[in-house]
Amino acid sequence: MPEKKKIKVKVKKRRLKVKKILVTILIMGILVLSFLYIKRLPITNIYIVGNNILSDKEIIDISGIGNYPSFITTLGSNIKDNLMENNYIKEIKVQKKIWGKVYIYVTEKKVLALYNDKLLLEDGLLVDNNYNVMSAPILIGDITSIKEKFIKKFSLVDNDVLLKISEISYVPNEVDSERFSLKMNDGNLVYVTLPKITKINKYNSIYSGLEGKKGIIYLDSGDYVEVKE
Repeated sequence: MPEKKKIKVKVKKRRLKVKKILVTILIMGILVLSFLYIKRLPITNIYIVGNNILSDKEIIDISGIGNYPSFITTLGSNIKDNLMENNYIKEIKVQKKIWGKVYIYVTEKKVLALYNDKLLLEDGLLVDNNYNVMSAPILIGDITSIKEKFIKKFSLVDNDVLLKISEISYVPNEVDSERFSLKMNDGNLVYVTLPKITKINKYNSIYSGLEGKKGIIYLDSGDYVEVKE
């Protein structure tokens, strides 16, 4: 009788294959659980930079992250969109950093003046003074006919100089319909026209030249100072 062939069962190789599958499933499970865990990690710290009018708390509330949601699923673009709806905000930059930290860099619109009991912003908006901004100069007179140009030109005034102005009065004359007088906090009076408004940015050096004396500074014509005795 012919000899029967022996069939070899590859049990060892089958066991190795099953082992590889189990290891793969285990690794995938660990990765999924790790992702779910990391996804649930909240924002740990929120830093607000550059704001003066709006408070940190208000910015955080408006941004929509006041409840410190998931760090991963919170998009910087959503934070920016929420904040840009506020009339006082000009620009927003959001940075997400390690350990769940979120930095919000705020650029607020310049407040040019308090006009008709409202704040006149650099983009022409008139908004209620809900934040009791007292540092803005009071604008006196009807500037309706030159409002657009007033906004464009006064936006060029340096912030530190703008803070030194207590009142802006519209005082046109026969020679110039865009003439203003600026009452300074230090007691000086400045006359200037819109085309020459950037001259006021040299006010600090002009003031130091007065050596403590008060006077009327004519920047609208002649660029001279009439010192008060």
